[in-house]
Parts: sequence; C-alpha cells; structure tokens
Amino acid sequence: MFEVPKLKHTDSGNFFLMAGPCAIEGEEMALQIAERLVTITDKLEIPLIFKGSYRKANRSRLDSFTGIGDEKALRILQKVSQTFDIPTVTDIHESDEAAMAAEYVDVLQIPAFLCRQTDLLVAAAKTGKVVNIKKGQFLSGEAMRFAVDKVRESGNDKVILTDRGNSFGYSDMVVDFRNLPEMQTNGVPVVMDVTHSLQQPNQSSGVTGGKPALIETIAKAAIAVGADGLFIETHPQPSIAKSDGANMLPLDQLEDLLQKLVRIRQAIR
Repeated sequence: MFEVPKLKHTDSGNFFLMAGPCAIEGEEMALQIAERLVTITDKLEIPLIFKGSYRKANRSRLDSFTGIGDEKALRILQKVSQTFDIPTVTDIHESDEAAMAAEYVDVLQIPAFLCRQTDLLVAAAKTGKVVNIKKGQFLSGEAMRFAVDKVRESGNDKVILTDRGNSFGYSDMVVDFRNLPEMQTNGVPVVMDVTHSLQQPNQSSGVTGGKPALIETIAKAAIAVGADGLFIETHPQPSIAKSDGANMLPLDQLEDLLQKLVRIRQAIR
C-alpha cells in the first residue's frame, strides 16, 4: 500500500481500518471515539484512519441533521489527527470542497452516489491527497476501473476503492464479494464498508434503516475473501447518533470484533 501520513502498524500484516462516527457531532464525542479506537488498534497492531463526515449532503429529509458547520467539523478532524497522531478521512461532495477539505485531512472520500462525477474525482486527485472512492451501489467492481483511471490520469496514483454493497430492490442492500478481488485487479487497496452495506434505504419514514446484527458476518467474510481494509462506523450510543445510527456498531463491541478478524487474517496469510 502507498504511504498514508501518520499511518502506524503498516508492517504488522493486518488489514487497515477506517473507523469513526458517521458524522462529526462535536469535539468531545470525536475525541472520545478516537481515543478508544487508538487504544484498540495499537493493542492489536491495526493501521487506523479515523473517519468522520464534516457534512452530510445526502439526506432523505430536509429536516435531517447535516452537520455542525463545515469549518468547525473540519477543525475537529484536524484536532483528532494532531492529538492522536493518526490520519483522517472525510467525504467531499462538490469539486470546490476538495481543496478546502484537503487542508485538514489526509484522505478525501468520494461518496458512492458520486463515484462517476468526473469533476469531483479530478479535483480530489489534484489535491495530491489519497482518494478513497466508494463503489456506486449501481455499479459492478469491474466498472470502477474508470474511476481509478480518472484519478490516475489526473496525476495521482494514491487511490483506494471501497465496496459498500449493491442496491437490492428499493429498500435493501446486498454484498457481492466477487467485487473485492475484481477491484483489486486495478492494483489498489480495496476496502469493505461493513456498516453501509447493511443499510436499508428508502424507508417510508425517510430515515434509513439497517441490519447491524450482521456487521460481524460481513466483516468476517470480507477478511476471508482478502479485503485489504475495513470501513466501520461506530458510536458510543448508536441509538442517539445524529446520522446512520441504525447501522453503526456500538463502540464497546468493536474490540471483540477486531480480535476475531485479526485471527481470520492470520489464518489466511
């Protein structure tokens, strides 16, 4: 894997982990989660990239939580990085956000719905940051080679691809694990987004549902298939989280899960 600033334990042979809350809700919460993540991943020697969205642009309802303010949330991500000496990742949604977010984080993430947006991919590439592209729910793993090409042809070879499942009907997701090795043929690290792949979108309430009881199942399968990394959203109290609470992993369950996954990783090496 290419170098990510501040990424630790890269010689451990473990998968790497992108983890954190869905959205930055406040400084105290972000630092609390980050501290726990660092403690766990240092113990297990898992490379960690802290994840948090500074703004949620894709919401079903107008009254849904979207953020605490762009600059405020980005400064919190920067503080997390400085406090714990770890890299951070956040989503961007429009081309003019790329340069702004790049001043605060180490990895820029392209949301799945936007993975075909050429201007957005090019803008992210031109920042020189690592670009994590989530595979669209409507695409095959094979089709993601075009997104990779857009970033590379814009002068940036630092690309990660992340699978987050495929749409199954109107209100469910399904994971096709064939997509992981297919995307690895592009010569880039491939991540399984465990929690978003268990979403149940388009609910009548306008609030996305989920199946968090299957987080362990999807995570184990992804490591067994050979995923390079995992993406897991976690929160101390998912039931009161301001975004994606229905499919996040309770923070106090993360260490046990990661211990199991490390053992699977060791078994297949």
